Amino acid sequence: MSSISILSWNVNGLRSMVKKGFLEWVAEAQPDILCLQETKAQERQLPTKLRHIDSYIPYFFSAERKGYSGVAVYTKTQPVNVEYGLGEKRFDVEGRTLIAEYEDFVLFNIYFPNGKASDERLQYKMDFYDAFTERADGFKDEGKNVIVCGDVNTAHKEIDLARPKQNEKSSGFLPMEREWIDKFLDHGYIDTLRMFNQEPGQYSWWDLKTRARDRNVGWRIDYFFASESLRNRISSAYILPDVMGSDHCPIGLDLEIDQ
Repeated sequence: MSSISILSWNVNGLRSMVKKGFLEWVAEAQPDILCLQETKAQERQLPTKLRHIDSYIPYFFSAERKGYSGVAVYTKTQPVNVEYGLGEKRFDVEGRTLIAEYEDFVLFNIYFPNGKASDERLQYKMDFYDAFTERADGFKDEGKNVIVCGDVNTAHKEIDLARPKQNEKSSGFLPMEREWIDKFLDHGYIDTLRMFNQEPGQYSWWDLKTRARDRNVGWRIDYFFASESLRNRISSAYILPDVMGSDHCPIGLDLEIDQ
């Protein structure tokens, strides 16, 4: 067995991160796999230094609409296979999913939809959740280990946001959204952070306009989920709230893998 580290971060615009010390952070953190969400750029729009980071193989999946959504994976080990999207056009035009299959596990890097804009977008979000669950379960049912990371855009329980009562009717903390996480976990997945940390105040997103991060008035909406088959091989799961540059902070997972 050997250990690998996976980091996930909604960067809220990858191009803007260059001026915020992103490349220096990657060089210091040196994750084995780095998953990014909300890159907001087509690959051809990225400067060379973002398309070619030393020691990493990059994969990008962008939205058809410019400056919107998008995900990226930087990996030190080449995957056995990479899939772009969930295979359903209405979801995949928004560039929300990269699936990297390795020898020992399948990794989903996902920027899940936000449901706040309208009832239609909330339904889109719930439909996306269901399509994703079916895809993840498909791999799990084949006997494969599954890891899911990204911005889920929902806080699961009251402990996962600073002001649950005030947000009971807000998308991101609606009963139907929270129930989806319950249902997903019941399919045989783990919320990995809660294996190690049961404390309140563990947030991954803060509202920029109200300077909420200064007061830690936040939400935990970024997650690492893993199939139960990996439970005994997860050595750590954590949040990195001191890493700046986005309205989200990175989250991480350390895993023992077969070599």
